[in-house]
Amino acid sequence: MAQARLAAAALERRGLETTFVVVETAGDRRKPDTAWGEGAFVKALEAALVDERADVAVHSAKDVPTDEDARLEIAAYLPRADPRDALVVSHGGATSVDDLPTGARVGTDSPRRTGFLLARRPDLSVRPLHGNVDTRLRRLEAGESDAIVLACAGLDRLGLERRIAARLDPEVLPPAAGQGAIALQIARNDGRLREALGKVDDRRTRAAVEAERALLAAAGGGCRAPIGVLAVTAQSTMDIIAGRVEPDGSHALIRRRSSPEADATWLVAAVHGELWPDAFPLGAAT
Repeated sequence: MAQARLAAAALERRGLETTFVVVETAGDRRKPDTAWGEGAFVKALEAALVDERADVAVHSAKDVPTDEDARLEIAAYLPRADPRDALVVSHGGATSVDDLPTGARVGTDSPRRTGFLLARRPDLSVRPLHGNVDTRLRRLEAGESDAIVLACAGLDRLGLERRIAARLDPEVLPPAAGQGAIALQIARNDGRLREALGKVDDRRTRAAVEAERALLAAAGGGCRAPIGVLAVTAQSTMDIIAGRVEPDGSHALIRRRSSPEADATWLVAAVHGELWPDAFPLGAAT
């Protein structure tokens, strides 16, 4: 709902009237101690578009599967918030992953976060922790973990930025593809709405997120894969930090490369070739 309000405000600034259609997703209905699957927060919203119960679906871009429904398209990305992961601790002291006490219990339901945390600190006890932000914070305060890892963007949007002990370096913990970005999805055949949403589409965010999603798709991963990638555009260049890891922390590999933004396809292919050198080469990476 916080993201939907941001989307509505952006559209209303462009003269479009909005109303909310609240949709409960499979991710919302899951039991507190179960992990969510691919598309858990997306499929019900997409169904609302297909059934014409809604005109625009508001997604966390990181939750949108790379194999999108052909009947739909992402017509706009709002300006991206902080894409990094956040370390939240139950009490003061630690200001980085390296500062956590030996054997500290860290809660997360993400295989990506689990793998990169253990690659950095094999001594940590990484434990499953599910639920929305409020639920995870309550469980942290109840002593179920010594620390948790959440997205900076979610905490910032909820006014909880003071809970962040550290914003984690992407070269330590590469974020999920699309993390921090809000995607506005519509029916592909709605040209009128595509034109309207084009007025709120942030070019830099789109270029970065599309590059990240391209790498994730090329690697055969989904939003639950232990793969992290962050693309940053500045003037005429694009910088990509990407990494892969096993959920147990083994075989961690992180790479960083830069290229002119116009060569984003080549850049994605080159980084893919460095992270998965035994895979079939992509395009110009050969």
